Amino acid sequence: MQVGHLQRTGSYLTLKDNQIVLDHKPEWILYNEFILTTETYIRRVTDIKLEWLLLIAPQYFELSSLPDCEAKRQLVRIYQSMENQRSTTQIPVARHSDSGCILF
Repeated sequence: MQVGHLQRTGSYLTLKDNQIVLDHKPEWILYNEFILTTETYIRRVTDIKLEWLLLIAPQYFELSSLPDCEAKRQLVRIYQSMENQRSTTQIPVARHSDSGCILF
């Protein structure tokens, strides 16, 4: 699984490799294949809500391993929002601890 984030320029930037890959509209995408030729491409792409990814694959989003970029800042905001929602509604939400463990 790989993830890209829509940048202000209208292009997607891969979350882990920090590569620009396509011009498209959804804010967050899930893709299966990254291709580097004279240009960069991704294949087997679908749009997805970031909150879904954080719930089903929180281990992918280890913040300390991600480059400093808009996507990382948005991840922090979403984590905080989910934590606030959890504290006010008592709905379990998966998140990372400092040790890398998944907490609910």
